[in-house]
Amino acid sequence: MPIRPENRWLYPIDWPQISDRVRFGRARGRCERCARPHKRRVAHLGDGRWWDADARCWRSNTGPRIKGQRFVLARIRTTYVVLACAHLDHDPGNSTPGNLAALCQRCHMLHDAEEHRWQRWWNAYRIRAWRDLFESPQEVRLRNNVSR
Repeated sequence: MPIRPENRWLYPIDWPQISDRVRFGRARGRCERCARPHKRRVAHLGDGRWWDADARCWRSNTGPRIKGQRFVLARIRTTYVVLACAHLDHDPGNSTPGNLAALCQRCHMLHDAEEHRWQRWWNAYRIRAWRDLFESPQEVRLRNNVSR
């Protein structure tokens, strides 16, 4: 996941090396939650279950093999997996190895879901506050199609 320019100063200067060490040294190029491989296209069912071509088996969303299940092939989709180094406590300044994890896009989004919900609320709040400061009541009525 790319780092926003306004947040770049929060990360240590050697962040690329730290990230590579976690993703490819410790995690060996696989997600540490679901074991999906980096830079590979994998088939998945949309609920976390995915096909591990190396082991020739289906895996659950946490990584273990799934045995004895049949799947409807029409529901199978593919996705390209890219590993990112995630901060488990959401603090970019805390780059200790125990606070970092190599996560695929799906696991990273699930891990950061609460943070994303808060950010979405905050952005909407800021926009409403900005409008309250700089729009006249007539502009608000026109925008909302309210006539008096």
